[in-house]
Amino acid sequence: MESQIIRPGHLTAHQTAHVLGVGLDAVRQMVKRGQLTRSGGTPRQPWYAVEDVTALAAKRRTLDAA
Repeated sequence: MESQIIRPGHLTAHQTAHVLGVGLDAVRQMVKRGQLTRSGGTPRQPWYAVEDVTALAAKRRTLDAA
């Protein structure tokens, strides 16, 4: 299996899940609901922009604190 080199400023699905404190299935659901957008990679190994992930993490923290 060929592995891709991730572009700077992007996170893998596993890294994204870790930052958000959720599992991979939750990341897929966030994409499906339009809360998060893939920014590269492949359908099986998507990448997400760091800015999008950190913004979503901050939004989730704000909602959790309310």
